[in-house]
Amino acid sequence: MIKLLVAVCCLAISLTSLASPQSSPVVCIDPGHPSETSAGATARGLSENDLNWAVAIRVAAILKADGIGVVLTKKSRTSFVTNRQRAEIANKAGAAMFIRLHCDYGSSRGFTWYYPAHSGRKDGVTGPPPAICAQSGELAHELNASMAAELTGKLRGNPVKTDAATAVGSKQGGVLTGSIFSRVPTALIEMCTINQPIDAAFIASTDGQEAMATAIAHAIERALPAHPA
Repeated sequence: MIKLLVAVCCLAISLTSLASPQSSPVVCIDPGHPSETSAGATARGLSENDLNWAVAIRVAAILKADGIGVVLTKKSRTSFVTNRQRAEIANKAGAAMFIRLHCDYGSSRGFTWYYPAHSGRKDGVTGPPPAICAQSGELAHELNASMAAELTGKLRGNPVKTDAATAVGSKQGGVLTGSIFSRVPTALIEMCTINQPIDAAFIASTDGQEAMATAIAHAIERALPAHPA
């Protein structure tokens, strides 16, 4: 993992905010943590924060190479950005989608996509709008199907779930903070469960991180209108 982090760090400055042709779609990639929620999970010598950043930078590079505009919600691996700010960055960019990268800690295994099934309320703001909830659900299912096919035999894919199944979402009306403030379709992926031996071995390897980033990038491309992978 350290080798990949070193290899991709030089891409961070150019990928944090990429100008793109007006006709090109823009995707907002959100490497989770640190935020007001937590600094990210750690287990088996792995840091969720490091993994989220390493995969995000690689996803952004693949998308850029294929002519897709990219905006990252962080300027560096350790940048502190609140979940509201992350959503607002996606909104300001007019992103076609707001994709949030995380790693889980728990008893499950494999990758899981989450989306807001209904609106919630926080800090006097209600959201996401019903239309965005519907689009987010469609997006999450499409991304999940694409990744399940690409990662067959490498990492287990799980059924799509709603924000209510997350720890934070379950405590605030079934909607994640980033989802409430998002005005573009949004989906969050727990790429693996880092305390589980099989998942940890996969994501700790350069090949595993590359496979994950490639699968996410290809899934995004397939989900973009008029931009087949």
